[in-house]
Amino acid sequence: MDIEVVTLAERPELEPLLGGFDAAWPEFMQWDPIAPLYYSVVEECYPEFVQIALDAAVPDRAVAVAYSVPVAWGEEPLPPGGWDRMVQRSAMNRILGTPTTMVSALEICVQPDKRGRGLSSVMLAAMRANAERHGYATLVAPVRPSAKHERPDEPMSEYARRLRPDGLPEDPWLRTHVRAGGVVEGVAPRSMSIPGTLEEWRRWTGLAFDRSGPVHVPGALAPVHCDVDQDHAVYVEANVWVRHRIR
Repeated sequence: MDIEVVTLAERPELEPLLGGFDAAWPEFMQWDPIAPLYYSVVEECYPEFVQIALDAAVPDRAVAVAYSVPVAWGEEPLPPGGWDRMVQRSAMNRILGTPTTMVSALEICVQPDKRGRGLSSVMLAAMRANAERHGYATLVAPVRPSAKHERPDEPMSEYARRLRPDGLPEDPWLRTHVRAGGVVEGVAPRSMSIPGTLEEWRRWTGLAFDRSGPVHVPGALAPVHCDVDQDHAVYVEANVWVRHRIR
């Protein structure tokens, strides 16, 4: 593929193409209550941190997208709240006008029919370069391991330590980050929380949600906790913190 990566600030007319990635994620992943703090204002407030990959052969379709956001973060450890915390922090920084100190990745998504061609590596490299271009020395990422859904009952702390004989992570997406220069720093045990009524979870997943206890949902990295008596279920996803020092 002949790929060009541009920012939304450079090509604002590409904004409609961003909506073409909803089907690339499980439906329930689109209902994190923290997400609108970022996605509802991203085109207006962070266009220079939205990167879009275009295939010269199909110029009217985005084949991949990368979202990141500048945040103010000191020397303290990266937060257990992971993805949700970075979205909250970026919103607070923007409202208060706090000078930012680093960039956090939020999402890299490749169209399902374009996966397996190295586009995720291209977008990660573009995200690193974009952060450096804007004067930042550090990019952090609450990484959602791409194969963890195959081991939903295994704690993320154990899964993240799985290595191949060559010393690289067993998980493909973690391995991509490490190959790009990232260093695994630990686990964000409550990176994303998605609560809902049982009816909402039935609509999102097509599953019955008629028994209390853990429910295995396709695409989820951990079981969803279901409470029939209280009429709610909640998904708490752990991610893996990776730090890229880009200078």
